Amino acid sequence: MSEKKKNMLGYFALLHILLFFNSFTGICSKLAAKEEFLSFKFILFYGLMVFILGVYAIFWQQLLKYVPLTTAFCNKAVGIVWGIIWGVLFFKEQIKLNMIIGAVIVIIGVVIVVKADEQ
Repeated sequence: MSEKKKNMLGYFALLHILLFFNSFTGICSKLAAKEEFLSFKFILFYGLMVFILGVYAIFWQQLLKYVPLTTAFCNKAVGIVWGIIWGVLFFKEQIKLNMIIGAVIVIIGVVIVVKADEQ
């Protein structure tokens, strides 16, 4: 495997760690929405969400120096999969067939775009 390909795999891994980190904004957002407006918990969850988004934005900009925008932006759709997982784990939501089908379509789309960028 070439050095360039190894570097791209590393950046791709960092991209997905960053997207995983960003997925926690959905949890914070939903938890904040359950609280009374401007209560301590509302401000705590909302502030945590803003913090995560700020850190995400900084690292996103740095990662774009090394990863093609089409690849990076397409991979953001993986957040849908994390949303399904967090919904089940944190909010006891039910997974439905259409959610699984949608997640599979998203993953297939991401793979297609990433493979196209490799060529």
